[in-house]
Amino acid sequence: MYRRIKKNSEFTRMFTRGKKIFSPALIVLFLPGDKLSLGVCVSKKHGKSVKRNRIKRLLREAFRHVATDSLRGAFILIPKQAEEYSLAAFEKSLRGALKREKLLR
Repeated sequence: MYRRIKKNSEFTRMFTRGKKIFSPALIVLFLPGDKLSLGVCVSKKHGKSVKRNRIKRLLREAFRHVATDSLRGAFILIPKQAEEYSLAAFEKSLRGALKREKLLR
């Protein structure tokens, strides 16, 4: 299981020090660490609150499917603008980005 990133200071630290990994559907910010933690950032460009909350749920579920026991560090997931948002697209994009950076096998 992972820890949720909630505090503004943690988000600010991730945005300033974190490494950006780009993929077709997501931008992933990564900071190495000993524990697994996740933050989700969805801007108002993506729609009203109902749509933004659905995107957040999809991102958390995609991360849960991709995260393994060997994965460590802090991650922030930022979706890119799209017509349709799906769990499969987020999962594929996240898995590809983490494999490319050799964080996932």
